[in-house]
Amino acid sequence: MKGPDNGAAPDQFLSEMRDELERSGDERTRATNQRFFREPVNCFGVKTPVVRAMAARYFRALGHPEKELVFHLCEELFRSDSCEEAFIASDWAYRIRHEYVPEDMQTFGRWIERYVNNWAKCDTLCNHAVGALVEQYPTLVDTLLEWAGSGNRWLRRAAAVTLILPARKGLFLSEVFGIADRLLHDQEDLVQKGYGWMLKEASRKHQEEVFGYVMRHRIDMPRTALRYAIEKMPRELKDRAMDRR
Repeated sequence: MKGPDNGAAPDQFLSEMRDELERSGDERTRATNQRFFREPVNCFGVKTPVVRAMAARYFRALGHPEKELVFHLCEELFRSDSCEEAFIASDWAYRIRHEYVPEDMQTFGRWIERYVNNWAKCDTLCNHAVGALVEQYPTLVDTLLEWAGSGNRWLRRAAAVTLILPARKGLFLSEVFGIADRLLHDQEDLVQKGYGWMLKEASRKHQEEVFGYVMRHRIDMPRTALRYAIEKMPRELKDRAMDRR
């Protein structure tokens, strides 16, 4: 296997990987994957551990690629609309996180807006690559607040799920609440689940503050978001939060 840095053209490199994905897929896995989504999805039917191993192996074949090449390949993978290729693109984007610059936020936002069309693509990219970028450059959290007001539901979900891992560490608490405020009455249940998940992760380090937020908004907060937000809390707090009298 030759990567673009050691003789193969980028198109040839991606074609070889796609051929392997095609050979590795099966109808049963394809049908199983479809059950996780409401909308039809484009996938080869390759099991996640196999895709993960392929992502690592093909990235090694790239040698020591420039970030521009990696981002070019990632965009081509996203463009295909395949779930497996989107997974690989997100994996590769995260592998070069030590080379990120603030301007990469524009690239990630463009990928979400143009190519993300289901929750798995959104979460795989945002939980790791976009989240790592925001942790490195905390002022970029302002962009997440902008995304929370977008007409694109995937950008709105991205605003929340980007902070899943940072919130789990106790970071960005005020921004977590700011994003939740903007998404509080969102009509899309996948967005509701996204910001509820973000609040749940924030509650691991800031249970009292998140519980206080939930109690202030429990009448207006959609039940879907509320249930996600309190999932890790003690039964007593859950019962109080769910009492909407």
